[in-house]
Formats: sequence, C-alpha cells, structure tokens
Amino acid sequence: MKTMIIKTLAALALAFPLLAGAADRSPVEPAAKPLLTVHKSPYCGCCKLWIEHMREHGFEVTVVETTDMGPVKARVGVPAAKGSCHTAEVEGYFVEGHVPAEDVKRLLAERPDARGLTVPGMPIGSPGMEVPDGRVQPYTVELVGKDGSTTPYARHGD
Repeated sequence: MKTMIIKTLAALALAFPLLAGAADRSPVEPAAKPLLTVHKSPYCGCCKLWIEHMREHGFEVTVVETTDMGPVKARVGVPAAKGSCHTAEVEGYFVEGHVPAEDVKRLLAERPDARGLTVPGMPIGSPGMEVPDGRVQPYTVELVGKDGSTTPYARHGD
C-alpha cells in the first residue's frame, strides 16, 4: 500500500509541471485597440476616408460631428496655421489632419512629451486624400511640442 501511494505521488509530481504548462497556454487576450475620438464636419468626405484608414489599421474610432472646429483645435492646442479639416484625440495626444496610422502608432509607442501630431493642410495622396493615379504630394508630419513649437516627425511621398 505504501509503495502504491509513493508511486501515485511520484506520478502526480511528474505530471504537475505538464498540467501547469498547459494552463499557461490559455488564449491570450489581444491588446485593446487605441480609442481615437475624431472631431469633424458632418459634410467632409475626406475625413470619412481617413477614419476608414485608421479603423483598417487597428484603431477603434468614435466620431463627433461639429460645425465649429475652432474650439476643439484651441482646447487641444493645435498651433495657428497648422490646422486641417479634422482633429482627433488619442491617449492624451491630438492628431490633426491626414496623419498616417503608422505615425500615430509610433507616437503611442514612443510617448514623447508633446501635444500631438499634425499634417497641415490636405496633401494629395495622404490617407483620406488618395487620388486614382496614386500620386503622393511630399508632406511632413510634424510633432507639436508642449510649447507649441513643431519639429519634423515623419516624411512621406519623397
């Protein structure tokens, strides 16, 4: 009887690490998608296309339609002459205009001490501003510092 108990305990001792390892292989929850809140005019078609671009690249998007973007841009700190047609907010940063999703993901990964990113104007070929012939007007994504100054963050269409 004593030998049988010892054999059973030994078998359990050998099996336990295997069972514990199997428990560690439970399905992994995917990381939560970043929530992007986009403020835009209800009449702007390119904003809708940029929103589709962001969703296709893994962002969860909430849209807030407004006819007066001035107060939104002032609240988040978009510098004068650096505005575009829509303003988004994500994890404490603003994203102004047609910024590519890859640049927003980089911003969230690096987490610089800044207000956000901007693509002033509406460059041809930027996300949401694509044209049938595939042209991309060279443009620069700018990082906006806490003091409102800007520095180049990424270049596209070169």
